[in-house]
Amino acid sequence: MSAQGKSVAEKQPVRAAVLDARVDEYLAVMSTERGSSEHTLRAYARELKNFSGYVAAQLGTDATPAQVEHTLIRAYLGELYGNGLTKSSVARALAAIRSWYRWLARQGHVQLNPARLVATPKLPQHLPRVPGIEQMQQVLDADPKQEEQETAWPERDAVILELLYGCGIRNAELVGLNLEDVQWANECLLIRGKGRKQRYVPLGDAAAAVVRAYLPSRQEKLSAAGRQQPALLLNARLRGDGRLTTRSVGRIVKRMAIQRGLSAEVHPHTLRHAFGTHLLEEGADLRAIQEMLGHARLSTTQRYTHLTTSQVTAVYDRTHPRAK
Repeated sequence: MSAQGKSVAEKQPVRAAVLDARVDEYLAVMSTERGSSEHTLRAYARELKNFSGYVAAQLGTDATPAQVEHTLIRAYLGELYGNGLTKSSVARALAAIRSWYRWLARQGHVQLNPARLVATPKLPQHLPRVPGIEQMQQVLDADPKQEEQETAWPERDAVILELLYGCGIRNAELVGLNLEDVQWANECLLIRGKGRKQRYVPLGDAAAAVVRAYLPSRQEKLSAAGRQQPALLLNARLRGDGRLTTRSVGRIVKRMAIQRGLSAEVHPHTLRHAFGTHLLEEGADLRAIQEMLGHARLSTTQRYTHLTTSQVTAVYDRTHPRAK
């Protein structure tokens, strides 16, 4: 493992029983009450166990959360920087510690949240680059038969592109779709998002058409294997439980993007960003976009307003009398 990959806790193997117990309690709450994903739970467990190990090394094995002051948290972040972690990685660690201490305060384990006194590292604003509307139309309308590399399952891959861009759903939400989640009568999809929250997103005509075109080949593959599977999207060889994985979706999207003239940096979330950006460019209400994307906060959706500054400038130059 590289020096950057080694955590503070690995260098400080000392453990504090009370700290670790409080971390485990919080993780259990995240899992059972908040419905946090496995990915989120693993990330929080890593960050909080690392911090717990650091505190134990500094204050002793009988340390408690109430003994931690903001200066110790700052010192821990400095240690992370010293290990070569980036600002975004340090910010994630601080966010986990803050969240943990908010819970500790609500439970009465501490009176104050010392993490509130620690400033978040200032991160550079990396706005996602998204393909233009015309580019996306060309990508989606491309004939797979004209591509140099034939796909193993073109009908399924067309569904992947259409649902990621046409519905703006996350990669994990896409692979989590079941056949029953396609609600044809209501022309929408039932999406199970972060924190087990559910929402409905419109299923446009183009997306509905490719889903209908895919379903016969899906059923044929299952029938040949003598299997049943609720998942909408299957892997080509029906490995494991047959459900397509997020990693496979990432590879498929990247391959198709390159074949159809997009950047090699395109990934599933790029198509989600394109969905939100293009809706905003075409005049959609920000609240409606928030609802479709499943953002808990409007501030998250407002990032897309920064992606359309060139369009705003063009409108101003074209219409305002003082811009002439």
